[in-house]
Amino acid sequence: QVQLVESGGGLVQAGGSLRLSCAASGRTTSNYPMGWFRQAPGEERKFVAAINWSGASTDYADSVKGRFTISRANAKNAVYLQMNSLKPEDSAFYYCAAGYSGTDYVRGRGFVYWGQGTQVTVSK
Repeated sequence: QVQLVESGGGLVQAGGSLRLSCAASGRTTSNYPMGWFRQAPGEERKFVAAINWSGASTDYADSVKGRFTISRANAKNAVYLQMNSLKPEDSAFYYCAAGYSGTDYVRGRGFVYWGQGTQVTVSK
């Protein structure tokens, strides 16, 4: 079993930056695809970004491409989301997620492990 804990959320003005972190425990996630999703009030959870096990390949939602960067540190069992040029519409609860070892990372399809989330609020 894998436990994921997010941190780094908060309140920021439009145009600002935040860096989310996700710490994994329970077992090593160095072979697992990992990613980030977000959910705004009244909306369904949506894919944000994903990264393959080695960090060599990434996938982004069109809405964040060019502004967000996903990365991972396998030695630390961690994944990160650097968010720049934030917009009010980026406000949401952000969730870290992971898939089984060997599964695809694209669009975070089939991810099975989820964190509790961290709130990101971007003011105008």
